[in-house]
Amino acid sequence: MMQVYSVGEIGEYLRELLSDDDVLADVWVTGEITNLTKAASGHLYFSLKDDEGQIRSVMWRTSVIRCGASPSPGDAVVVHGRFDFYPPQGTCQLVADLLYPAGIGEGQLRFEALRLKLEHEGLFAEERKRPLPAFPRRIGLVTSESGAVYHDVVTVLSRRFPLAQLVFCHSAVQGDRAPIELVAAIQRLATWRDHDGSAVDLVIVGRGGGSPEELACFNDERLARAIFAAPWPVVSAVGHETDFTICDFVADHRAPTPSAAAEMVSPDLAAMRLDLAELVERGRVCADQILTATGADLGRARDRLIAHSPLARIARDRQATVDQAARARLALEVQLRSLQEQLAGRRLQLAALSPRATLGRGYSVVTTRQGVVARSVADVSVGDALTVELVDGTVETTTTQVSPSTPSTDADPATNGHADVVPGGTLGA
Repeated sequence: MMQVYSVGEIGEYLRELLSDDDVLADVWVTGEITNLTKAASGHLYFSLKDDEGQIRSVMWRTSVIRCGASPSPGDAVVVHGRFDFYPPQGTCQLVADLLYPAGIGEGQLRFEALRLKLEHEGLFAEERKRPLPAFPRRIGLVTSESGAVYHDVVTVLSRRFPLAQLVFCHSAVQGDRAPIELVAAIQRLATWRDHDGSAVDLVIVGRGGGSPEELACFNDERLARAIFAAPWPVVSAVGHETDFTICDFVADHRAPTPSAAAEMVSPDLAAMRLDLAELVERGRVCADQILTATGADLGRARDRLIAHSPLARIARDRQATVDQAARARLALEVQLRSLQEQLAGRRLQLAALSPRATLGRGYSVVTTRQGVVARSVADVSVGDALTVELVDGTVETTTTQVSPSTPSTDADPATNGHADVVPGGTLGA
């Protein structure tokens, strides 16, 4: 039965047919650039021609940037890419991903093709690159035992970080057997274990400088995949700084020389000692500052605690009580002295007003038998027994005469004109 296909179905069939073809899906083509158009988007549209025909081609912007292509009409070039069918225009075109001037060596073309292939597979992706351990204890080294790399690496590690153990695995680093031996050396290191069961922490793969042909073994796909599958970080140190190999791209880190690789993977013990001494000094200074600040805070807290302590309050109250007692004692003493002085004054006044003082001046006090003081002659009769009190004793006497005195202007008013008391004598009869 006849089957009728649509245009789109035929276009899709042609696309699948071209993509499944081993030759057309990964092909190198050489020719001359013609009909070149540089689009504003950065894509390149051109044709490759020779004396027998031409092929429409396109190179997308990402590929243009990656390989740095900048062709001109008439340039003889070598292009790598794949053939694809473009249904909207019904054309078959070469989708280029690499473009180089014609005359480039076959080895370089193989290098670029492999680099592009592995890059598409993600072997060069930066996100899968593993960091180097800060303090590796066991460092693997893959190189030739007859080269200078081993000596250079040992010298650097002995100087910078002698604590590390070097695990050496010999391999040829040039020639046809080199890729196989390099892969085998990496696999042996992957299974190596120390007496305590520890594996290596990282591996250096390297050799000294050489021609592109001598370094070609480090562009082998088998070696690239072995490095990619390694269980630890790999440092590539192949050739000189200007030499680049597939091994450099797939490795986790690249060093310009083997000596630089040894410095990259090993910390500088002398510098670490200086850093440690500086950290210790900074720690000591910081600790001193903290202790000083803490001591000051503690002192202030102690002062506040003492200021609010019941003992301090009791001590203050006790001192206040002592001060008040001292002031009270002083006030009492002052008041006592004042009273003593007043008492002394009263004594003097009493002494001055005392009857005995009067008696001492020659006066006497006459009392009757009834003990009544005779103040006037009217109080005494003849024959009355009288007692005369003198300053130094008494005299008992009897009245024989009572003689009222004659009033005079000189008489003492207090006696009402009577002379009843005679100094040193008795009343007259």
